[in-house]
Amino acid sequence: MPEQHYPEVRALGLFSGMTDENFFALMRGAYVQNFPPHIELISEGEPSDFLHVVLSGSVDLFSTWNGRDTSLATVRPVSTFILAATIKNAPYLMSARTLEKSRIVLIPSQDVRAVFDVDGSFARAIVTELAQCYRSVIKAQKDLKLRTSLERLANYLLRYQKRAGGAAAFDLDFEKRRLASVLGMTPENLSRAFKGLQPYGVTVEGTRIAIGDQADLERFARPNPLIDDHST
Repeated sequence: MPEQHYPEVRALGLFSGMTDENFFALMRGAYVQNFPPHIELISEGEPSDFLHVVLSGSVDLFSTWNGRDTSLATVRPVSTFILAATIKNAPYLMSARTLEKSRIVLIPSQDVRAVFDVDGSFARAIVTELAQCYRSVIKAQKDLKLRTSLERLANYLLRYQKRAGGAAAFDLDFEKRRLASVLGMTPENLSRAFKGLQPYGVTVEGTRIAIGDQADLERFARPNPLIDDHST
C-alpha cells in the first residue's frame, strides 16, 4: 500500500497504539483500491479474507434471505468492516456494497490475526472495537423491539440531524427505499410514518427533511442515550 495512505489508517483507534514495526508489517500486505458505486465488495457466507478500511465514500452492509434484502449499517470514513469475521476466521455474516465511489484499504485477515497475537496494544484495541460493535447491536435491537415504526423514524431523523450539523433542514444521502430497509419497514410503511410525523412538524420533499418544531418532535420521540448514542 502506498505510504501516503498510512496516516489515515494509523489515525484509527484500532491501529494508533500498535508499534511502528507491527503497523508497517501489517501494511506491507495491504493494498488500496478504488471502487465505483454499487459494487459488491464481499458476500455473506464467503471466507473473511480481508479486513476492509473505508478511506473515502460509503459502504452499505446488508443481508439477504428468501428473496428479501435488508440494510444493516452504513460504513463511512475512516472506519473498518467486518472485524469480527476477520478475528474469528469465520465466514462473513453480511454482504457489503459501495453506495458511492469509494477508496478502500484491504488488509489480509491472516496478517491481522498474526499481529493480534504479538501486539498487546493492537489486541486491546480490537477487543475495545468489538465491544463497541456489540453494544451498537444491542442498541439497534432495543430500537427495533421497543419502539413503534413512528418512534423509530422520529429518533432516526433526530440522530441523522445531529450528524448533519443540527440544522432544521437537511438532506438524506440515500434514497428513502434504503431508509425503510434500515428501519425494518416497507417503503409503504415508511411513507405512512412520515405522514404520521407531520403533526410534530416534520415535512419531507424527496430526500429533503425539515423539522419545523424541534421540541415537539423530541417530546414525541423521547430519545434515549442507552438506545440512540452509538458512540458509547
